[in-house]
Order: sequence, then C-alpha cells, then structure tokens
Amino acid sequence: MNPTLFAMLAVVFGGAATALQAPTNAKMMTAVGSPVNAAFVSFAIGTAALGILAVILQTKPDMAASRALPWYAWVGGLYGAIFVVAAAWGVPRLGVATTITLMVAGQLLLSLALDHFGVMGVPKNPISLGRVAGVAMVLAGVLLVRRS
Repeated sequence: MNPTLFAMLAVVFGGAATALQAPTNAKMMTAVGSPVNAAFVSFAIGTAALGILAVILQTKPDMAASRALPWYAWVGGLYGAIFVVAAAWGVPRLGVATTITLMVAGQLLLSLALDHFGVMGVPKNPISLGRVAGVAMVLAGVLLVRRS
C-alpha cells in the first residue's frame, strides 16, 4: 500500500476513534463523578493497552535520545488529558458532533500558527489564503452543526 495513503487512513481512523472517545468518556463521567476522574480512567486503560502493545511488538525506547529531548516533547500526554477532560465535559452539554467539530476547529486554528512559524521543529508552511479559507469553512461547519 502507498505509504501516504496508509498514513492518511491511519489518521482518519484516529480521528474516528476520537469521535468514539468523547461519548465513551462522557458516559464514564456520569459514573465516576467528574470529567477529570473519567479522563483518569481513560488514561489508565490506554496506558495498560499501550503497555501490552509495547510488549507484543517488543518495542524498546532509546533512553539516551529521550534524555536529549526538549521539555515540550514530554508534555504530549498533558495535551491529551486536556482533550479528554474537555470532550467528556462538552459532550453532555453540546452533543458529540458540536464538541468534535469545535475541537477540530481549535486544532486547525492552532495548526495554522504552528505551521506558519515552524514551531517545535515542524516544517514551515506559511499561512495562505487557501489555508485560511479551508479553516474558515470548518468554522462555518461548526455553526451549521450547532444550529441544525
């Protein structure tokens, strides 16, 4: 399979998983009493699953390379925690489609800036009229999803 096509399918699958994650964690929130508790359970299960997968795939981290990373490379899980708490809290109030659409809008807005300035070592990709128009269409989609 074409590596680019495979990557695109993997990312679409990952996006679909986040759509499932939001209502799943919202349901958990009702049982455990808060979005923070729901996120904790979610991360505990995810950590166990990743541990099992690492054993099965026999992956081993390069500790020397890990020590050389900048500080921000270590806080990815924090961003995930914010995402999970926000989704668990947002779904009962806004619905799945509106919550996920707003999250995608936030991702796109920040991604434009990250690309434009080459933040965190990503290749620079300047903001263009086409890219802004694409994000504007998603933002318009947020309004359409919310009003329907």
